[in-house]
Amino acid sequence: MDASAPPPQTHRRFDRTARLLGDAGLLRLARSTVTIFGVGGVGSFAAEGLARSGVGRIILVDFDRICVSNVNRQVHALKSTLGKSKVTVMADRIRAINPDAEVVERIEFYSPERSQFLLTPEPDVVIDAIDNIKAKLHLIATCVRERLRLVSSMGAAARTDPTRVRQADLSETHTDPFAREIRKLLRKKHGITSDAPIGVTAIYSEETPLEPFELAYDTDGFRCVCPGGENGLNDCEHKNRIEGSSAFVPSVFGMTAAAAAVRILLRAP
Repeated sequence: MDASAPPPQTHRRFDRTARLLGDAGLLRLARSTVTIFGVGGVGSFAAEGLARSGVGRIILVDFDRICVSNVNRQVHALKSTLGKSKVTVMADRIRAINPDAEVVERIEFYSPERSQFLLTPEPDVVIDAIDNIKAKLHLIATCVRERLRLVSSMGAAARTDPTRVRQADLSETHTDPFAREIRKLLRKKHGITSDAPIGVTAIYSEETPLEPFELAYDTDGFRCVCPGGENGLNDCEHKNRIEGSSAFVPSVFGMTAAAAAVRILLRAP
């Protein structure tokens, strides 16, 4: 964004936000860039929250297409969007919310080889809503090393109570076994210890995760029904088990991540 451009008049679509943050706060958001990795149950709501807050440039990164099993928890998942790119559908939705926003679509899987490209232009804040552990670890380690401001989602699945969602430095999370595994692997694979604050804002839940039920159509084992489910990167049939998930917990994770990003942007120099 052009920092030298004259401040625009606050548009009425953001009237209520401006009354909370002021014209200067809204202008800061309009001139900010946030990159979101993973546009699923958490990431789609994070993108929604940022768009409705007036963030001026949003970069969306996800290789996946919308599946019928996403309908219960992903804001872009509708009968009319099944089989379409999550990034493309979410980008169209953001443009419909804020026609002045710049939305960058990157339909690909995060990988170490593509990391530098995917983090260019350098975002003011990164939101990590990746569920693949290897990719997530590399993104977190890269952001820590490069001193990029990062908001990272921990385990949103297998929970039913949105009032238990919390925000803390990754080193200070508790109860969440996914967060515990991330901390352990960051230490083992990337030399990042959690003895002191890591500098990563983690969104996590204090609720103990619930065991998934077996369903009637699981008699022959789980079968993936998603388009592109066998992609060689994050095959859904190769997962150890399929966790249950609700509409209200991932959405709160995503909105909490968006709120954390906005607060970071507003206090950033």
